[in-house]
Amino acid sequence: MGNGQGRQLASKWAKTAVLLSNSQIAPHIPPTRIFTKGNLRNMLASHSMVVIKPVCGAGGHGVIKVTKQSSGYNHTYYSKTRHFVSFDAFYQSLNAMRNGRRYLIQKGIRLATIQGRPIDYRVKHVKQADGRWVITAIVGRLARPGLFVTNLCRGGTMLSGSEGIRRSISAAAVSSKKQQMRFLTRLSTQLLESKFPGIGQLGFDYGIDKSGKIWIFEVNTRPQ
Repeated sequence: MGNGQGRQLASKWAKTAVLLSNSQIAPHIPPTRIFTKGNLRNMLASHSMVVIKPVCGAGGHGVIKVTKQSSGYNHTYYSKTRHFVSFDAFYQSLNAMRNGRRYLIQKGIRLATIQGRPIDYRVKHVKQADGRWVITAIVGRLARPGLFVTNLCRGGTMLSGSEGIRRSISAAAVSSKKQQMRFLTRLSTQLLESKFPGIGQLGFDYGIDKSGKIWIFEVNTRPQ
């Protein structure tokens, strides 16, 4: 399995639902709903910032940051932000950007930053030929200046996981945060493999917020 083969699971919603069934993992997953007009209104009432993203997608394509303010609503796609006074006009614009694809709404997490640039982490877990799962990488991905997505294909900068944690939080936090990511990765993999036999590699996208809490944003079966 170490050669990159294995079952592919495109649906972020299906994988998230499995992880939410575990009481140790669920607190680390931001509140997530399927994109509908009602769910968007309710999520923005509860969380002033949300992220909407395709149920099936990769590389930061189609990921939109949405904020509710006293003056109305903003959505940001890459570096372009548009403002709307009315919710209906705002929703119609987002709906057009979806282009008919199923989307998720996820609570926005205010990530720890390095010089104002958000950073998140990719943990790669690969099944070896003998059946053992091995964590082969923990790397930080620092967003390009002006962007909120951290994807390397969008100009993000790769750092070691240790360097990212040290520079965005503290040197004292490096060991415990990496240990927590490893624990959550192994536990999540056990769950996902029991539900979806045949998976051979997983890429976990983690964020650490400004208070130091670890979040799981999504899990990919075809990690870059």
